Amino acid sequence: MKKIFIFIFCLFAFNANAKETTFDKALFDKAQSEGKIVVVSSWVKYCTSCASQIKVLDKAKNDFNNIEYFKFDVRNKEIADLFNIQYQTTLLIFKDNKEVYRSIGETSKEAIYKAIKSSI
Repeated sequence: MKKIFIFIFCLFAFNANAKETTFDKALFDKAQSEGKIVVVSSWVKYCTSCASQIKVLDKAKNDFNNIEYFKFDVRNKEIADLFNIQYQTTLLIFKDNKEVYRSIGETSKEAIYKAIKSSI
């Protein structure tokens, strides 16, 4: 019984956030050229802190105007190399075609919102 519970918990924990790559270089460039704040985050399938951060970032996308949010699986080397990302749960914020914020590891909602607000 305990093993079944653990299996079900893991199943929901790892799939609850519909982790998918939404990063597209053309859309990233377009958002930058339109003067939007661009947030990019990396994740990996088994990472629960990534899942938590994705929830916060999905909410932030709706809470802030003029923000574009992209996420990608860190095992996608082409995208990871583009941003020099080597770790899961990396968060980047771009403004005026420049990286203005970078964090590695799970970042709290308060810190994410503060970083976005300071970029606006």
